[in-house]
Order: sequence, then structure tokens, then C-alpha cells
Amino acid sequence: MQVTKGMTPPSFTLKDQEGRSVSLSKFKGKPVVVYFYPADETPGCTKQACAFRDSYEKFKKAGAEVLGISGDSTESHKTFAKKYRLPYTLLSDEGNKVRKEWGVPSDLFGTLPGRETYVLDKNGVVQLVYNNQFQPEKHIDETLKLLQSLK
Repeated sequence: MQVTKGMTPPSFTLKDQEGRSVSLSKFKGKPVVVYFYPADETPGCTKQACAFRDSYEKFKKAGAEVLGISGDSTESHKTFAKKYRLPYTLLSDEGNKVRKEWGVPSDLFGTLPGRETYVLDKNGVVQLVYNNQFQPEKHIDETLKLLQSLK
């Protein structure tokens, strides 16, 4: 299955960078930005994570929560979040179970896990699926544009 616009994606519970369990269902009632990225500390992922960080106040103003998901461990996420002062939640999808359930595509060559951003409205329905492997910072502009239109 591939999560597409207009769908309610499968729920999940994953551990955050502090080792706490976080469920997608916990955010019902507010928009959520769920972004899947290949790995902590790679150039594109770092650029994307920092771009979300730099616009985090705008996401908060739009009433949205930001969740970053990769297959890295909670320890790796903790180090990554601390190093770049990331104010939002990073979730550890070890074994890429959620990535598979959501049908997140791989990159062009199938070698790296894909970079995909989903915007869920306050009812948990996907309003935007954005995929741009090579311009990670573009995810932020597209996402904010949509969140502002949901208000």
C-alpha cells in the first residue's frame, strides 16, 4: 500500500530520541507533518532537518506538530537532535516497518530509503504528499503553504 492524498495512513507507535513511545493517534485534532528521511548526519538529511528547525516557529503558529522518521536508533536521533538543536520529535523506525506500511518509495536508484513528507490535517487525513530527494529544503515551503491554507 502507498499512502496518498485523501487517505488516513496506518497509525504507528515509535520511540522518540528520548526513548519515549510516541503514537500518531496522540496528535488527532491538530495538523501533523510527518517526514521520512534516509539517515541522520547525511548532508541532505541534515539540511532538511535544519530547515524544519529554522521554520519550526512557523509550524507551531500553524498549529502543527513535526515528526521526523528514519531507520536510525534512538541514540543516533538523540545525538543528531542535540548537535543541530532540533526542537521537534525524531522517531526511530528500526527495520523500516512504518516506512514499508506507508509505502514510502526508495530514491531513484533504490539504494537509499526515500525522502517523503506527508501533511495530515486535524482529522488525520493526508492533504499533501511531497517527494523531493534532491532539494530537501523545498519540503518546508510546500508544507507551510499547505498548512496556512488549512487554517
